[in-house]
Amino acid sequence: MNPPASTRPPVTVEVHLAPDALESALSDEVRAGLTSTPRAIPPKWLYDERGSELFEEITLTPEYYPTNREAEIFETYAADIAAQSGADTMVELGSGSSRKTRLLLEAFQARGNFVRFVPFDVSEDFLRSSAETIAADFNDLEIHAVVGDFERHLGLLPKAGCRMFAFLGSTIGNLEPPARARFLAELADAMNPGDTLLLGTDLVKDVDRLEAAYNDAAGVTAQFSLNVLNVINRELDADFNLDAFTHVARWNPDEEWIEIFLRSEADQTVRVEALDLTVDFAADELLGIEVSTKFRPEKIATELGAVGLTIEQIFTDAAGDFAVTLARKA
Repeated sequence: MNPPASTRPPVTVEVHLAPDALESALSDEVRAGLTSTPRAIPPKWLYDERGSELFEEITLTPEYYPTNREAEIFETYAADIAAQSGADTMVELGSGSSRKTRLLLEAFQARGNFVRFVPFDVSEDFLRSSAETIAADFNDLEIHAVVGDFERHLGLLPKAGCRMFAFLGSTIGNLEPPARARFLAELADAMNPGDTLLLGTDLVKDVDRLEAAYNDAAGVTAQFSLNVLNVINRELDADFNLDAFTHVARWNPDEEWIEIFLRSEADQTVRVEALDLTVDFAADELLGIEVSTKFRPEKIATELGAVGLTIEQIFTDAAGDFAVTLARKA
């Protein structure tokens, strides 16, 4: 039985983002993206409340394998990961109260001497809710939630304890190589000697399977992609016509990533009132919204090694579709 709420360690929430920070960032990044050549919108703006719901639906489609494959790894190896890491604190970048998070927390608690969970996310409302949910289910666990942007605030994370940083779901694959190198360097700088990183990465595989995962027959991924236009319409008073754009997801063999676009179906003009911006799209013009890099083990080792992290073990699911890598800072 869980102890009464009054006897549990309190949930601490540390906020590094001003209330209007996301609104300002959206304005700046949409302006930059719509006036660049080629045009592109950063993928983080896919995840409003509706976008997050749609992504959860994507994970249930028969074509989309990464979520279940990563969960399989934790169901099989969570105890081994906890033992090898030796951490007493888990820092989750892009936090959640998902099955994967719980499997890890359960494995660490089972070892004993595990005292702290540090969920880190940009959404204060989501973070407070998920932190309270975790606190209610895990006895005696200190929860120190941090509201921030992993591209700016990694150095402000709590430094106490022997920490394992978890960056799961192959989210790192959404960063193109220069941004990925910067992120890994900043993360390594934020780590203390002996800290570990647990990194989820989707692996290179058959092209048909890769493309099918982002072109599900039910069209859920297409709805997810188009929803970013709803976000811009709502938040920046734009007049994107979602029926005038089509979801495109294809394999790029040179970069070894899936690239996702919205294709303009005709010549059209879009007005973004909040930015005082008018954008002319040509027929068949592509608006980039996301890449999802697929990795090979040697690429993982090279990129982690470049920032001073040494791989201890790469865990894979039985089919070899997905990898979770445990690496340590010397």
